[in-house]
Amino acid sequence: MRDFTVVWDAARLAWVRERVRAYRMPRLPTGAGWRYGCDPDVLAALCAHWLDGFDEAAAAAELNRFPQILARVEDLDLHAVHVVGEAEGRRPLLLIHGWPGSIYEFWSVIEPLAFPSRHGGRPEDAFDLVIPALPGFGFSGKPAAPIGARTAARLFDRLMREALGYPRYRVQGGDWGAGVAAWLGLDHADALEAIHLNYLLVQPDAEPESAAERAWQKQAAATQQALGAYAQLQGTKPLSLGYAMADEPVAQLAWLVERFHDWADLRERPFAQVFSNDQLLTNALLYILTDSFATATWFYAGAQLEGVRRMPPGRRVTVPTAFAAYPDPRTPAPPRDWLERGYAVSRWRTMPRGGHFAAMEAPDLFVQDLRDWGRG
Repeated sequence: MRDFTVVWDAARLAWVRERVRAYRMPRLPTGAGWRYGCDPDVLAALCAHWLDGFDEAAAAAELNRFPQILARVEDLDLHAVHVVGEAEGRRPLLLIHGWPGSIYEFWSVIEPLAFPSRHGGRPEDAFDLVIPALPGFGFSGKPAAPIGARTAARLFDRLMREALGYPRYRVQGGDWGAGVAAWLGLDHADALEAIHLNYLLVQPDAEPESAAERAWQKQAAATQQALGAYAQLQGTKPLSLGYAMADEPVAQLAWLVERFHDWADLRERPFAQVFSNDQLLTNALLYILTDSFATATWFYAGAQLEGVRRMPPGRRVTVPTAFAAYPDPRTPAPPRDWLERGYAVSRWRTMPRGGHFAAMEAPDLFVQDLRDWGRG
């Protein structure tokens, strides 16, 4: 294990900027907006800001605001933020991101979770935070072949227990982070104190029984039909996407930003007020400048290979599990009864706002919810 500092490769950064400058928009339908993909006006504004207003050095400095490590686990280097806060090693919390996010999703919540007394909280609410990049994402190592959430759970458990010396810990996750958290609960329950989810990815080994469960599954299938084409491609033919996106930073940016728009809670605020251009570009750099756009999509193919989306027959998560039901456009929150088929639900909270990227969209709610959960 060794300390890590984010440093952009200057030659690659210059090359990427030239690719952005030289990019030519394809033919676009009149009034496209977000209907057919990333809004071309939003994409053009992001590119203009990237070239004339965005400071990559400042973005690196922001990413270096918190201590980071590289830890060799099995045959991969895992990159992680590791903040020992006021808890001083007593309350470790593993925070796991998903796709198209990154460790940067949690930037606004690190300080108040690790040092609550500086942010209107109590010192006893503090956590030690470990925020790893998923294998194939960002500065973590790239696996030789696709792996999924079950393998990532094993790697992260070893990171926590063996590399960092936390024999027992809590875990929080959304998107793929929720999948990894569920598999930690299934395969490594002895190391977990509790689980917190803001997304249901690993489904119970059950069939819907109530009208509410059937209605939810019908609604979830409808959102998958409307918003899930990317997942089918990334889960079955990730190379097809990889060939098209290789050396195309603007195309990669568009692919990522489209998801941020479609999955955010935009009922009360427009997209530009939910995420700043600097936030979207910083997150994108963690894919583009690390050459991990393609290998991050492998996680979907790995999920297919490992069969991670459904629990093995007869099994359930017995670790106490909290669920925060945000109004997430990507997939509606399940009925509590359905969640209880597969998880030992200890706490349920319906959140008033915030979408798929809860820690970025509603950091105040996210922090307070985790503080309350930590007291249980």
